[in-house]
Amino acid sequence: MKLSNQALGALMLALQESLMNQTDIVPILQGFELEDTGEGLVIKNPPTVHVPNTATTTAATDTPVVK
Repeated sequence: MKLSNQALGALMLALQESLMNQTDIVPILQGFELEDTGEGLVIKNPPTVHVPNTATTTAATDTPVVK
């Protein structure tokens, strides 16, 4: 039995969520509902990551920024 690409992405989202919020990842993983498909295990209820809107606007210039 293998993880599907979708399941791997869901695991990465769970890890990102726990790191961003400094919370334990175990409850997120325990809540996963798994389904075995031809592509591997699929997580039927993947986590969502909420990112606060901290965007700022700046004046546009014609000078390109080179790093």
